[in-house]
Amino acid sequence: MSDTHDEVLNLRQVDCFVRSVEAGTMTAAAEQLLVSQSAVSLAVAGLENALGTQLLVRRRSRGLALTAAGRRFLPQAKELLAHAEDVRADVHSEGRELSGRLVVGCFRTAAPFVLPGLLETFAAEHPGVELAFIEGPLPELERALKDGRCEVALVYDLDVGPGIECDALYQTEPYVLLSPEHPLAGGGEALGLDTLAEHAMVMLDVPPSSAYFHGVFAQAGVQPDVRFNVSSYELLRSLVARNLGYGLLISRPAADVSYEGRPLVARRLAGDPLPIDVSLAWVAGVRRTRRARAFADHCRRMLPHHFGGGIGQVATRGVNAPT
Repeated sequence: MSDTHDEVLNLRQVDCFVRSVEAGTMTAAAEQLLVSQSAVSLAVAGLENALGTQLLVRRRSRGLALTAAGRRFLPQAKELLAHAEDVRADVHSEGRELSGRLVVGCFRTAAPFVLPGLLETFAAEHPGVELAFIEGPLPELERALKDGRCEVALVYDLDVGPGIECDALYQTEPYVLLSPEHPLAGGGEALGLDTLAEHAMVMLDVPPSSAYFHGVFAQAGVQPDVRFNVSSYELLRSLVARNLGYGLLISRPAADVSYEGRPLVARRLAGDPLPIDVSLAWVAGVRRTRRARAFADHCRRMLPHHFGGGIGQVATRGVNAPT
């Protein structure tokens, strides 16, 4: 009679698999788990036997690589571990606070405005949670979500790829940034895109921002005159402050000055520019940990109250207001 015990999938095997993927080698995973490398190797082999497929390619000099089956199973493995953790936490949660590690992703240009306040207030409410974060452009955040480097991410809901689920938190819109010497800087009326198109522009060339801003112009039926493409938010502001072009941005600091201390002028866009949802994203179909769900609830409470309502309200509220 065959022994089917070894073919039963268990959480220790799943944990060894996930740790090995995240650490890059079974040796590193073993160090984290305080077990021998052979124990990790046997656990992963047992998991592959239970699933009837190879999950990892062992490369002697280059670490581990996921097979196609391994890539499909990885988010499910993390969901299994998260669910098991939640079950344990629920059983023992009477009178206990949340604990464990939570990694949050955030879109790079929005991070300085929205992330510090969220981390500070969430840490005050849940001191037992170890918080960490990743900041970057949207494609990098999507990869980080899918390979488990972060569990949730704050993103602009623009061109989000398949397999990522988004929950809109608040809505905002772009504004125009100019030097005080720019001919359009005077007056208080909103600026039309047809008027802006007659002047040189500094374009923030970071996905999905550049595609979004080109879309704003396309919707108005005009073509921007892009003089410079930049990947740095602050470089754009410094170029604009030296009157080398105007810029369109979403995030607005409290002080309208460049890194060099030069003044800047912010103006509204006329018409109905394409609104943007600021959303919390995670891998679709994957159960989030209690920590991540608590962070999502925290975002829903904090962000619409402090930051919602568009650039005009944001501009008048000051230091803690992102767009």
